[in-house]
Amino acid sequence: MARESTLNGHVQRVSTGSTVLRRLFVGSFLLIVATVLVAVVAASVGPFNVPFTHTVSALMDLIGIGDSIAKPTEHAIIQTIRLPRIFLAFIVGAALGIAGGIMQGLFRNSMADPGIIGISSGGATGAVFAIATGLSTVSTFFLPLFAFIGSAVSMAVVFLIASVGGRFSMATLLLGGIAVSSFLGAVTTATIILTDDLNVQRQIIFWIAGGFDTARWESVQIAAPIIVVGALITIFMSRDLNLLLVSEDEAETLGVRVVLVRNILLISASLITGTAVAFSGIIAFVGLVVPHVVRLIVGADHRVLLPLSALGGGLFLLVADTAARVVLAPAELRVGVLTAMIGAPFFIYLLVRSKARLL
Repeated sequence: MARESTLNGHVQRVSTGSTVLRRLFVGSFLLIVATVLVAVVAASVGPFNVPFTHTVSALMDLIGIGDSIAKPTEHAIIQTIRLPRIFLAFIVGAALGIAGGIMQGLFRNSMADPGIIGISSGGATGAVFAIATGLSTVSTFFLPLFAFIGSAVSMAVVFLIASVGGRFSMATLLLGGIAVSSFLGAVTTATIILTDDLNVQRQIIFWIAGGFDTARWESVQIAAPIIVVGALITIFMSRDLNLLLVSEDEAETLGVRVVLVRNILLISASLITGTAVAFSGIIAFVGLVVPHVVRLIVGADHRVLLPLSALGGGLFLLVADTAARVVLAPAELRVGVLTAMIGAPFFIYLLVRSKARLL
């Protein structure tokens, strides 16, 4: 048995029953195994290379299995520098991946992404304010705090615009997001131009380009609970999202509170995106590329799509961050630059493919 849903004007089959569990289990297993392997590589490579056997023994020792054969220096590098970066990259990638899946589902457009309603621009403006005013030097958490505040304020403004007149409009939400993003982008650019301190300008540009070079365990401890809770809420409501794609009228007939479900999904996606942006900077195209690829492989059923988009987004960003660290070693390429290099051609491919279908 299957339901039909619509995305980009095309009917897609949404599987039910044992097929869902099978696809979810197989996809999760493969992605988790791949993530573990990439994590081992990521913990080993860098300006200071650690032998793989030493890395594996150190990681096993950390979870209480066996004794580490890694040298004290290698163990310290893995535990205090590389592991926080690995965890944060995976968590941020998972947040962007699942948020992209939600946005594409709600907007019924495979070219939607988490930054479509101005969340990323708001985070950038907040972070730029913290750097330009020197507040980021007061505490290491001031920069992500202001970035998160910027994302939250931007989200609130866009929601208010979409709710003018007492009736919420998805079309107005999208257009309002574009307008707010343009305005905040102008504010960010003006701040960079008007800043006389070249070092401050460099910090701003580096943050906007996205990266995990400042990752610490404290960052993981703050970001992980917010993103995990938000992701679990969206996964729990994935069946309702499937019904919304079929028909809002049918969803209401089956007992779905359409307005409530839509708002919870939008707020959850915005919250986890804002958290991700706060700790990583702007990393583009993860939320665009990953859910679309997952959809091509496993179909449009959000009960499978959302969890696998989270795992796939985490794996994708972990691979990108590892590549960014080694491709220009000992220098480091910003992760946001690398993901944009991958995502932009893919976005063009989506545009061409969509246009070809309409002809």
